[in-house]
Amino acid sequence: MKFGVVGCGYVATMYASTLGFHPELQLAGAFDTNAANLDSFVARWPATRFGSLDDLLADRSIDAVLNLSNPRSHFDINQRCIEAGKHVYSEKPLAMTGADALSLAKRASQRGVTLSSAPCSVLSETAQTLWHAIRSSAVGRIRLVYANFDDGMIAPNQSPWNWRDERGVAWPAKDEFEVGCTYEHAGYVLTWLCAFFGPARRVTAFSSLQLPDKGIRVDSMAPDFSVGCLEFDDGVVARVTCGLVAPRDKSLTVVGDDGVLFVGNVRDDGGPVFVRQYSKGRIESGLARRLQRVARWLEARVPASAIDLLFASTYSVPAAVARTAVSERKRVDFLLGPAEMADAIRNGRAPRLSADFAAHIVEIVEALQYPERFQFRKETTTAFEPMAPMPWAQ
Repeated sequence: MKFGVVGCGYVATMYASTLGFHPELQLAGAFDTNAANLDSFVARWPATRFGSLDDLLADRSIDAVLNLSNPRSHFDINQRCIEAGKHVYSEKPLAMTGADALSLAKRASQRGVTLSSAPCSVLSETAQTLWHAIRSSAVGRIRLVYANFDDGMIAPNQSPWNWRDERGVAWPAKDEFEVGCTYEHAGYVLTWLCAFFGPARRVTAFSSLQLPDKGIRVDSMAPDFSVGCLEFDDGVVARVTCGLVAPRDKSLTVVGDDGVLFVGNVRDDGGPVFVRQYSKGRIESGLARRLQRVARWLEARVPASAIDLLFASTYSVPAAVARTAVSERKRVDFLLGPAEMADAIRNGRAPRLSADFAAHIVEIVEALQYPERFQFRKETTTAFEPMAPMPWAQ
């Protein structure tokens, strides 16, 4: 599939860095309103340099658009691409409101084009292995999930506006702070939860701005902390937390009747999945009793997640997959989503990260970051067809 990139900023480097893992994807062209970013991108990854979005959309050789523009531009650009008859894979969020996201999904369906959206880490080895464990009842019936995406107090402490990628492109600090960490990060855990448990039926949330001065001038500062409870079918409840205040924690804990599943970092596509099953019956042996005393001593001194790891084993899926990543430091494949969409188009099916799925995620994200718009409790109105596991994980 030939695709054109719209938006050649910081995240574009991460997408393009894994092109070598996906020969089915051919970079055909690129456009950015920032000429320097566009020039450095096509110099690093050769492609046709387009002078405008209209020029790119008019090129009939381009099958799909990879929209990596500013989040607040996503709705407009996605809509223009759909109207031009192009398939679209959009960076998160699909739009800034649930209503706009739903309208894009409906329009793509009417135009007969495929619309898909990041994040795509739910397709990764880590997420699919965790899902396999849930489906296999490794810890019994699921009751509760704790999902965290705290990125630490990066601003002003780490001066992130000085971060640069390999092309020298700056991390878009101003835009990140204005859009908000919940819009930027919640999707990394919400996509997992909705794939595993289906649509969230209700969201009860709270958000606030804890650090109004992050070291640079912005037009308006979005909330930098949000927490919400999501209610799913079958009684599953998930607590989701996002922030730029608390220490870094990107873990996900799944609590079942018979034990606990744990992933330490949802941004590691090849990370381990731990399982700790609850002991049953009385502890009789002297060694077992001593181990129990050690566990109780540790519980008072270290985080519960660390205790889980000490007494856990790793869960694995029989079929192995090759791990692809931007780098050893950042084990993430940003092109998993576009590649899966291309496969869906070739085979005449809906992509796993469907437009309806993306619209549902946006509806939840909006309720989490701006709960006051919905009196802090929202009954969701969007839904999607169940997502199938990746073939190797079925």
